[in-house]
Amino acid sequence: MIVQDCGKYRIGTDTALSDRQIKQLKTGFDAGRLQQEQKDILGGRSTVIRMDLEGVGPVIVKPYTRGGFIRRFNHRTYLRMGSTRCRQEYELLGRLQKLGLGVPTPIAFAYTGILLYHAWLVTKEIQNAETLAGLSNINPARCRTAMKDMEPQLSLLIAHRILHVDLHPGNVLVDTDDRAFLIDFDKARKWRWGSERLRRRYRNRWQRAVAKHGLPEILSALPV
Repeated sequence: MIVQDCGKYRIGTDTALSDRQIKQLKTGFDAGRLQQEQKDILGGRSTVIRMDLEGVGPVIVKPYTRGGFIRRFNHRTYLRMGSTRCRQEYELLGRLQKLGLGVPTPIAFAYTGILLYHAWLVTKEIQNAETLAGLSNINPARCRTAMKDMEPQLSLLIAHRILHVDLHPGNVLVDTDDRAFLIDFDKARKWRWGSERLRRRYRNRWQRAVAKHGLPEILSALPV
């Protein structure tokens, strides 16, 4: 792991970035402050920056923002207690890829600040992808294929006792080959109890989201 000091930012990668790449990323981090948040099909709000990173190609720059009531008075600032959230998610994505899960390829993480910090995660873009939630409304056949692709991936998460704290159809991307990619592993953690209990938790969270947002029946049964 290499962590480079880049002005007010610290950027972590597995291989050193060029000056040109650092300049591009810093522009993306700054631009994220000005982007207006968009509401997705499941009611969440997110801001991401898309760019072509030299030597890598299309990437997504995700700033970490708070949800719920706290976002009304603290939108982007986190208290550092150990490893930063961006580094934790970056490292987890790398481990998940080695296990064989479909997740975005991690490119870099970055933060600014010491005790109080802002953070970003950079991943390769899954091009022309759409969420499973959105796909379920327009193409049930493709939705079924993607859900079948999810089954072994969810089994791996359960076998390795990894809790994705917000697993729902809006956090599954489907590419043009109908492959499923799980996204948003922020706050994911090791599950300390039995695998069957974790399986039930995943199913309950998934089914609540489907029911709450009136998604098609095809999504009602989590494929695991």
